[in-house]
Amino acid sequence: MNEKLRLDNVIGFPPRRSVGRLRVAQVAPLFESVPPRFYGGTERVVAYLADALVALGHDVTLFASGDSMTTANLAPGRAQAIRLDQAPLKCDLGAHFVMLHDLRARMDEFDILHFHTDILHLPMFEDIASRTVTTLHGRLDISDLPAVFRRWRAYPLVSISNNQRRPLPDGNWIATVPHGLPLDFYEAPAKRGDGYVAFVGRIAPEKRPDRAISIARRAGFPLKIAAKVDAVDERYFKDVIKPLLAEPGVEFLGELGEREKRELLASAAALLFPIDWPEPFGLVMIEAMACGTPVIASRCGSVPEVIEDGVTGFVVDDEDAAVAACGRLAELDSARTQAVFKEKFSSLTMAARYVEIYARLLESGRARTNAPTA
Repeated sequence: MNEKLRLDNVIGFPPRRSVGRLRVAQVAPLFESVPPRFYGGTERVVAYLADALVALGHDVTLFASGDSMTTANLAPGRAQAIRLDQAPLKCDLGAHFVMLHDLRARMDEFDILHFHTDILHLPMFEDIASRTVTTLHGRLDISDLPAVFRRWRAYPLVSISNNQRRPLPDGNWIATVPHGLPLDFYEAPAKRGDGYVAFVGRIAPEKRPDRAISIARRAGFPLKIAAKVDAVDERYFKDVIKPLLAEPGVEFLGELGEREKRELLASAAALLFPIDWPEPFGLVMIEAMACGTPVIASRCGSVPEVIEDGVTGFVVDDEDAAVAACGRLAELDSARTQAVFKEKFSSLTMAARYVEIYARLLESGRARTNAPTA
């Protein structure tokens, strides 16, 4: 662990301090294993965070599906991740409530409870909210959320980008912590290819795979698409995207395993990220950077916070600019892209930032407990 841990670009941080061994519960959603076998953002980040906290010397218990793989202590909330369970009828809320109930029974075993379960836990842990952390992983421009976070105001919230928190400016935000990946995410030297560009993620209207196909075609690049199709997006895939897959130079690979995805990214000339929504973070952008592959991304949501324009990729305002950026890829250095990833977006850096948050919350709680009464 000889990584330089940078904490100076995080909102609301106190000076660094010496922190002893902490007992931390990491609480993941049960939809995917930790890490996921295929597509999955939140559970993948939780996997990297839990392992990095263990590497930093902390005692971590991971509440997640029983098919998860972790160096932490695993507390299975369900035997198998919900999405890959072939049972015809499943109750995802019931599974989460059972896991949270089990955590509630064990909560005194932990110094900090770190939730990644959206808002499901809010009614159950209000009495100990001051020693919890809730990282919000999704979009927040949803009509009912402001009322939720006004009602449960005591929970300390962490955003994954500054842009993510815009719809909830009055939330109880205590920090922004960008996602991180293991330093050995891609161990080979950067070796960017020039034969194709890639689209990796979900087939969904807000991800704009149709725009990626158009950009690649206009720029003269073959396009490889590695993406899953959720049930809610099957009609969009069938009606909009599937006809475009018949165009020359477009290859649809479906969902890839982790190793295959990394090789796809590492051998690509660029990752196309032509989104059309307020992306909270965009994990695949730093996955590409870890492989030394630049990103051509729309100026939406977190993109300008993640991509350094002209260094790790190009931030563009429209399709014409994205096509032009495809012609400028030779200006970017793969080794530099990989170096920026290691400096800013490693899982050890992410974990160290969270340790600072945990320490600050615990110190604040002790100060309140020991304060003299009037």
